[in-house]
Amino acid sequence: MSRPALEVADIFRDYGPAWRKANAGHVSLGQLKVMSAIESCRTAALGGHVARCEDCSHTLVAYNSCRNRHCPKCQGAAAKEWLAEREAELLPVPYYHVVFTLPAAVADIAYQNKPVIYDLLFKTSAEALVTIAADPKHLGARVGVTSVLHTWGSALTHHPHVHMIVPGGGVSLDGKRWVSCRPGFFLPVRVLSRLFRRLFLEKLIAAHADGQLQFFGDHAPLTQREAFAAYLRPLRKIEWVVYSKRPFGGAETVLAYLSRYTHRVAISNSRLISFDDAGVTFKWKDYRIDGRDRYKVMTLATDEFIRRFLIHVLPSGFHRIRHYGLFASAKRADNITQARQLLNAPARRHHLLLSIRDFQSSRRAFARREPRKGEAGHPDLGTAEVHDDPRLATSGFMAETQNVKPKPA
Repeated sequence: MSRPALEVADIFRDYGPAWRKANAGHVSLGQLKVMSAIESCRTAALGGHVARCEDCSHTLVAYNSCRNRHCPKCQGAAAKEWLAEREAELLPVPYYHVVFTLPAAVADIAYQNKPVIYDLLFKTSAEALVTIAADPKHLGARVGVTSVLHTWGSALTHHPHVHMIVPGGGVSLDGKRWVSCRPGFFLPVRVLSRLFRRLFLEKLIAAHADGQLQFFGDHAPLTQREAFAAYLRPLRKIEWVVYSKRPFGGAETVLAYLSRYTHRVAISNSRLISFDDAGVTFKWKDYRIDGRDRYKVMTLATDEFIRRFLIHVLPSGFHRIRHYGLFASAKRADNITQARQLLNAPARRHHLLLSIRDFQSSRRAFARREPRKGEAGHPDLGTAEVHDDPRLATSGFMAETQNVKPKPA
């Protein structure tokens, strides 16, 4: 696969130092670490390794990835590894995609309270879905849920929401049979929305009473109980957005669809068009419009582009993929085995999605390309030293470790 002509790393390397200086004191340590990781990703700063053919001595050089979960270049392998683990857990039933979104007023205060409010979004949306599914008036079954947190809109605005992938049915409450939902219909979204709204507001008010929330700037008055209650009052009267998409075609389709969501970052390098004095130009999608007119192009000042990218940095240690119901980690294997027995379905074989050939191919593509600014081999860094250690051999290539240090000019 060819590499994008422009990357977020290029923007950070060129404009990052000036941006950090201009915003000193207003950037969190976590955001600084993300910038540093992206700037260093696949450069001499992180070292690398060499693959050399034992027959013709052809050499491939590849530099190490930062593996930061916010880096646009480091999600492909992580997604494949995660999907390989999930593949064996897929059930032979239709799967549904359900999305729970926080209103704009809650999103505004969520930015100052990410750990608390993002956690509430996860828990209350899952509780709403599991509760309604267990209700005999609807499905009357215990269901499994995989939830993925996204905090962005297509224009990089703050738009917290969770994507759920849910099998179209569940284990009956007595555990004796599989209960399928109606064809093409999972659960009523209006009922889900109302319960989600009530649960979230109840737990948000409780968190405020316990002193778990903090407010700054224009929101500082919300520390007062009366002001906070008044702020939330209009939210009880509006509809909270919950929607459910039609079922997928099969297990492979579910995997392909999951890969679009599980390890996505705020913006992919493929959406970037240009970076110049006018700012950063990128492609975005206006979901308020149907048809081809929804695909648009936007230009942001570079400092605003960086600011928008960094508001989506998650708190350290925060899990953005979670499992609930039948898929909760404690009894997931047992529950999936039970579901397969009730469905009379054989266990799925585990297939490795990332082959050695895929890995080598990606390394060859990396080695062939021209070095970018900030990477070894670029004139700004001079010549890199590569120290070989011929102790490992794989598929006709000699794998060698290296210390990559730019020689002083």
